[in-house]
Amino acid sequence: MTASSGVLPERNLVPGRYRGVAVARVGVELTAEALVSYFVGREVYRRTRFVVARNGPDTAVLRVEKPGGDNLFQRVTRVDVLALPSETRYVVSPQTDTAIPSGLAEAALRLAPGVRAVVVEGRYQHVSLIIGPDPLRVVVREIVPPRPAKLFDQAQRLLDIIDALPPMTLVPEVVDVERLAEGVDTAAVLMPCRGSGGDVAGMDVRYLDERPEQTDWTLIGCARSRQIHQWFYGSPAPGIDLCPFSRPEPDSPTLTKCCMQEEHVAEGPSYVSVPWGSSLDQVREALFRLARRWEPTWAPV
Repeated sequence: MTASSGVLPERNLVPGRYRGVAVARVGVELTAEALVSYFVGREVYRRTRFVVARNGPDTAVLRVEKPGGDNLFQRVTRVDVLALPSETRYVVSPQTDTAIPSGLAEAALRLAPGVRAVVVEGRYQHVSLIIGPDPLRVVVREIVPPRPAKLFDQAQRLLDIIDALPPMTLVPEVVDVERLAEGVDTAAVLMPCRGSGGDVAGMDVRYLDERPEQTDWTLIGCARSRQIHQWFYGSPAPGIDLCPFSRPEPDSPTLTKCCMQEEHVAEGPSYVSVPWGSSLDQVREALFRLARRWEPTWAPV
């Protein structure tokens, strides 16, 4: 086998562009020696960097090198056999955008768990691959209602379309405000705002943003809600703190939010926090900050 120059990552190897991945049916056994012999000296399109070689149900993954230049087709000069059939699986996942690293990792772990190299034929019938799928596990601390949990939903929608982030998977850590309210023993429950929803069967639920007449209630809210209550009524309120930011500091990558942040994105040793009611752009910034902290050297190859 002729090895190519450069050191490739052992985990989360993802091609930078799926147009650089070619699929080739070959009539040789998919061994390292046979594949190198077959492809060295053969012409490939100038943008081809990876070859998915197939023979019947078997699949192997190669990286190829060429002289460079402007010629439309160029002869392969070096080959690196990245994965042989014994450690490779070809899967079909029509809903997966194979340009998105997180999507590739999700499809690989769902359809070929434990397999080192997974080739995914996805949306638009585009083909790409991932070797060593090991997405960064990000805990999302959030509250419900509203449902779906907004911060988790925002982050997931971004991971579904961003091709410049390392493979990530989101793990919800959700506090249910309605369940917190079930343990209240005052006459009423005071929620921060009607717009976020929240109701508890059999309980008198009121909303701070409507400035209701004060009564015997328990405020289920955050630091800002307590400040607003003090402003409205001139006194603190007995309450339950629901702020996901105020819980014990996490020891793994965590995305959360804080009502005391109005415009900025903040970060600590193991978390990034966005403002309450954050924009998609702020959540995007937070995801990139997490990536830089936990996967600083990752890049598609």
